[in-house]
Amino acid sequence: MITAVSLWFVYVVAIALYVSAAFVAVAKGANPWWYVAAAPLVYLTVLGSITFLWFALAWLFRSPRPKEVRIGLSATLRLFWEEMWAIAGSSRHMALYRFLPADPPPTPARAPVLLVHGVLCNAGSMHGLRSALVARDIHPVYSLSYGPPLGSIEEFADQLAVKIDAILAATGARRVAIVGHSMGGLVARAYLRRHDPAKVSTVVTIGTPHHGSVHAWLFPGVCLGQLRPNNAWLAELNRGEAAPGGVRVVSLWSWHDSMVAAQKSGELDGAVNIALSGIGHNALVANPRVFALVAQELKRVAQTAPADTSSAPAAAAASAQIA
Repeated sequence: MITAVSLWFVYVVAIALYVSAAFVAVAKGANPWWYVAAAPLVYLTVLGSITFLWFALAWLFRSPRPKEVRIGLSATLRLFWEEMWAIAGSSRHMALYRFLPADPPPTPARAPVLLVHGVLCNAGSMHGLRSALVARDIHPVYSLSYGPPLGSIEEFADQLAVKIDAILAATGARRVAIVGHSMGGLVARAYLRRHDPAKVSTVVTIGTPHHGSVHAWLFPGVCLGQLRPNNAWLAELNRGEAAPGGVRVVSLWSWHDSMVAAQKSGELDGAVNIALSGIGHNALVANPRVFALVAQELKRVAQTAPADTSSAPAAAAASAQIA
């Protein structure tokens, strides 16, 4: 809720300032249609500037890239545009996430899926991925909005535990598959350390900074401190096995991630690492190739999931309102 309210506040203030400036200029004789026509350009300029900042910082602290993953000018322009477009779509979905499709009602299922968003976001940022999975006949798919935004990842992992228990009660399944974007992958891994890994079949992380990102220095907050490279919390999370309980972890990461630097922070020992190229950080959850890879993993999970789910999780309907 805090993320959505914050976005609406920014939108309202920005529009109010622009309209006020336009009224003053028109009162002095300016043509009002110039301001109407310029509004989309102003929006794209602001959005492009923010996107450029992320990419610039990611480039300065980039991982050395093998020759085969380097891209040319046209691919770079496409990379930038797709990331900017993904940020615009994600922001819109986060602002309106209360109006997006709710979690499915309690019903028996063998292989439920839970999507976990990244830092300073809410479940709306995963809307595109959720729609893509449902279109590929993967269901039921649930989403979690955790918070407060600047809290601890350990606290978020506890909220994830409550959500997982609610999903298992509502579906009668033994285990849930988790797909986490960015910090959401660390929340999932923290859950495996703090709670019962036997309740999780697999964890797919997308653009997750398993070893931190320099971008985390740009913001305050407990969780941002836990995302900074070489901090004690990450060192402890990465000590020993990547996934307690033998849970399968698949890490999808991009050589051109715009918000994880160095980019090889997405590579995790003990996981199935799949390196991509030409895809920015937010675009990773709006990319057809990523959709296909995630769907492939989730279908593998569904094929091996136990079939003895409960027939009617009615008791969960009242007690487990899957929020």
